[in-house]
Amino acid sequence: MPKPEKHVFVCTQSRPMGHPRSSCSQHGCAEVFDEFLWQLQQRNLFNRVQVTATGCLGPCSEGPSVLVYPEGVMYGGVKKEDVAALFDEHLEKGETVERLLMPAEHWG
Repeated sequence: MPKPEKHVFVCTQSRPMGHPRSSCSQHGCAEVFDEFLWQLQQRNLFNRVQVTATGCLGPCSEGPSVLVYPEGVMYGGVKKEDVAALFDEHLEKGETVERLLMPAEHWG
């Protein structure tokens, strides 16, 4: 497998109901992760982009969280409908999707 140009980490953290911290699973991260995999397949970017499910990335209240390397850009509140824009703008053109950036107090 060639070294990917971009590596996308999608938080899929799940916590039990009643836990004092929310989790990305409570905000729909499973469908976001599935959409990343679908877009990756549809665009045939396997040699350029790697997508990995991960545990907690930190800002649970702002989830689903998505972290893109090598830039170290974190997105928050990502919905299934946002994934195509992340591919179009960030992963393929290298442009940050400003409207989805994690607020500076959570990731700065």
